[in-house]
Amino acid sequence: MTAVASAESTTESLPLGVPRMWRLSAGSVALDRDEMLRYLGHQGQAIDPALATRIDAAAADAVAAAAPAGAWSVFPISVAPANPTAANRIVLEGTALELTGRDIYRHLKDARYAAVLTCTLGMRAEQRLRVLSSQSPLEGAVFDAACSALVESTADALNHEIERAAAAAGLSCNWRFSPGYGDLPLDVQPTVLAALNATRLCGISTTPTNLLMPTKSITAFIGLFEGTPHAADTVRSCTGCRVAAGCAFRTRGIRCWQPARPAHAPKGLA
Repeated sequence: MTAVASAESTTESLPLGVPRMWRLSAGSVALDRDEMLRYLGHQGQAIDPALATRIDAAAADAVAAAAPAGAWSVFPISVAPANPTAANRIVLEGTALELTGRDIYRHLKDARYAAVLTCTLGMRAEQRLRVLSSQSPLEGAVFDAACSALVESTADALNHEIERAAAAAGLSCNWRFSPGYGDLPLDVQPTVLAALNATRLCGISTTPTNLLMPTKSITAFIGLFEGTPHAADTVRSCTGCRVAAGCAFRTRGIRCWQPARPAHAPKGLA
């Protein structure tokens, strides 16, 4: 068997270069109430029973409104070498994606492939959020926190599917890295969505300022490695985050990447 044929046979479980639609049935993603409360700034203080009832109602409302969906694909990685006037960059073959920045370079440089993913709660949840926010700031804030927790759970579920597919191909994964983290700019968002045909497959688009719409949507990159991922790229930390100095999570002694629920990704020290 040739080297090319061998490589192709190991990636049969992966959507190599072809976006794969992904969807969950309504209500199938569990909402972590502790995670939701964390988004609300809760620090363990007692919650009035009347407020607890409203929080639970908003949580149930968010679960009912969410329609978790997404898309993902896998692309070979080329590392474009540095020259005196340009930094190293990661090129995903078969796409227009050229990822610049020290942090994403470190994250993907030793990987053979990059899994590119996007997921969303859908426009129904977005529309419900807008209605509640206009009617009651409190209800809107609680619903927003519930949706934030839900979309992270949705991303975790898709992340797990990618890990299973990678394992079937004999590959291992590092953690997901999203635009806006570290020095990876948000302006890659439109190209990410184009590579995944995400607007057609799951209704995700970008605003003129490169924010995702629906707002409860996520894009990310995961490195797929032959063997164990490079140690430096398996550990999350706050070191590369642009908002670390004023982070509300850090002031409470927690980290945004250390959820209350068991995490699929390794945990590091900030």
